[in-house]
Amino acid sequence: MKNKIKEIIQSSVDVKTSILSNQPLVDKIHDSVSVLVNTFQSGNKVLFCGNGGSAADAQHLAAEFSGRFYIDRKSLPSEALHCNTSYLTAVSNDYSYEYVYSRLLEGISKPGDLLVGISTSGNSTNIVNAFKLAKDLGVRTIALTGAGGGLMKNYSDIWINVPSSDTPRIQESHILIGHIMCQLVEEILF
Repeated sequence: MKNKIKEIIQSSVDVKTSILSNQPLVDKIHDSVSVLVNTFQSGNKVLFCGNGGSAADAQHLAAEFSGRFYIDRKSLPSEALHCNTSYLTAVSNDYSYEYVYSRLLEGISKPGDLLVGISTSGNSTNIVNAFKLAKDLGVRTIALTGAGGGLMKNYSDIWINVPSSDTPRIQESHILIGHIMCQLVEEILF
């Protein structure tokens, strides 16, 4: 079992090493930080969405912006779209779970806002639908996916594809990338 533990840790390290050595991917993370900074500086908000573990990551990252990361500072307008369970269950029941994010995006976003979608496969229909609508609403998009990117890569302004097809390793890297974004945005703004 100890060897298995080391194998899992090494697998996680290998994916992160692959990100570190992939300059185009590092450039996309850099571009995402710039978009986040510009969004907040313009008085707009950042919205997050995901499913399952990715929903937890979305909520985590939204809280880092609206709460704090390292610096005691003013709150930044950021929210995860799945946190209102009454809304979530009503729209899922009355329409379909495929529209839970796009319907809320339609109601609360404005041009200049930013939508960050997190999906290991990139094929989460509810996030893809939100990304499609975002284009019509003037909302920019950042997709965090696994290697292939699925359908989300076709609708994102910035596509950050972790070079892996292993869901836990992708999710670990998504939170690393998200923490990088939080730290740099906070340092730039404050």
